Amino acid sequence: MSLVTLLPFIVLIGAMFLMTRSAKKKQQQAADMRNQMQPGSGVRTIGGMYATVKEVSEDTVLLDAGPGVELLFAKNSIGAVLTDDEYNRIVHGIEHDLKSDTDVVPDDASSLTETDASDADAAASSDDRPVDLGKKDADDEPAGEPAVDDAPAEAKTDEQPKKSDGGSEAK
Repeated sequence: MSLVTLLPFIVLIGAMFLMTRSAKKKQQQAADMRNQMQPGSGVRTIGGMYATVKEVSEDTVLLDAGPGVELLFAKNSIGAVLTDDEYNRIVHGIEHDLKSDTDVVPDDASSLTETDASDADAAASSDDRPVDLGKKDADDEPAGEPAVDDAPAEAKTDEQPKKSDGGSEAK
């Protein structure tokens, strides 16, 4: 057999070797992460539940999910061991203040509608007359122009033929 006919098989075997090697590497990293768990660590299960480790045994982990709620999980069901800052941010909503010098962006638009003294002075000095868009009310019409009568439009709607049940008029 020549090398050209064996080349696709060699490439296929090499690709399979590399894929299994990377999968074993990921499994080893996950096992190391699970072995680093200690009581008091914050974890996320593969189901998405956040809890604190209470006890760690060889194959199981006792988690404290809340006041009076203790759950026993298999070690393999722990998806991630979280840092204290990350756990507090997710579970308790406590942000670690790393950027205290930067501006804080508000959660609502109230700061966009509030005016300070400089904005108030600028608003007072501007011309705040209502804008005429060309639409006139009946009260705003000049005395010389006649009012538009809506009666002919109503009469036209009355003149339209009415639908029947298909009685004698339909024949």
